[in-house]
Amino acid sequence: MEPAADLMAVAQAATGLADFGDDGFREGLERLVLALGTEARLNATGEHALRDRIVLHLRQRLMVEDWYRRHPEIGDEEIRAPLFGVSLPRTGSSALSYLLSSDPDVRYLRVWESSQPCPPPSTVKGPDPRRGASASAADERLKGGSRTPSGIDGAMECQDLMALDFRSQIFQAFAQVPSYSQWLLEADLHGTYQYHKRVLRLLQWGERARPWRLKAPTHMLYLNALDAAYPDARFVMTHRDPTEVMLSVATVYADIIGKFSDHVDHAYIGELNVQCWSEAMTRAIAFRKAGNDHRFFDIDFRAMQADPLGQVRRLYGWLGEDVSPAFEQAMAQWWEGNAATERMAKPDPARFALEPAAVRARFAEYLNHMGRPPIEGAA
Repeated sequence: MEPAADLMAVAQAATGLADFGDDGFREGLERLVLALGTEARLNATGEHALRDRIVLHLRQRLMVEDWYRRHPEIGDEEIRAPLFGVSLPRTGSSALSYLLSSDPDVRYLRVWESSQPCPPPSTVKGPDPRRGASASAADERLKGGSRTPSGIDGAMECQDLMALDFRSQIFQAFAQVPSYSQWLLEADLHGTYQYHKRVLRLLQWGERARPWRLKAPTHMLYLNALDAAYPDARFVMTHRDPTEVMLSVATVYADIIGKFSDHVDHAYIGELNVQCWSEAMTRAIAFRKAGNDHRFFDIDFRAMQADPLGQVRRLYGWLGEDVSPAFEQAMAQWWEGNAATERMAKPDPARFALEPAAVRARFAEYLNHMGRPPIEGAA
């Protein structure tokens, strides 16, 4: 793979644009490209797909800056009181995100605009050509897989927006890049969330203002930085036994990485996720204890499975908002059509060197914190 500067030049040539905006993205880009070249052991498919993905984000960043240059009024858009899903992965948080996106009176990040926010959707006349189309070779390779959201307009995580600053866990789900992953764990994401907000303003521009519903497990690692960008944000967390979560998410990582490398280190993937998510929970608990607990609504995985619509009603009651009949009907239709679609064959935890007791020990603070009865909304 070419050096970062060469990839930037490729994006500039493809768009005819030169301004990437603030230079803060360069460190993450350079670290990522170095790790992909020296650690990831990509196969030919992976080399092509990851290069294409990086150039996609660089092209979009150039286009974001160009839209702001031509329309500085985009910066006047207000993002008010967004709701962020900040749960561990594989806890029912995606299902909750899809249910929330059924509300016609909210705005969420649609899959086709998450990696291609430009042009702003409000400026496109007629059917948007991004709907249903693959944004990059990586997306094409992953079609039908675990990363595909529900439906052509399905809700997407914030990872692609964060990838515009090259501080995103999407890259460690694509490839084994330990130096980048370790750097990302300790990186400063204040600039990342400011750029995240910059893109939300662009997506919202020209549309009627609606409250945003957003989601990414990654946010738990950087809540202080997120809070600096969105001081009026509120949060919803779904909860599940972390031993089940770690095996499930490691399986997803291995499936994706296995498409782009012929050398998948399952023990590395297991430890990567335990380290990442146990640290995320430690930071999330610290953030909650620092005077922010009232900004969180908790839902137990079992309660979500047993009565999903009831949990959403309780969440909306906490938000002080009504569940409209149209929203209720749309949620019921989605749940009926999708509740049984995700059934993953679970491998032996030993394949990922995941010993349940050891995993629980790494999450002891979380289990102790959330073990206070009852978790709000839990069965």
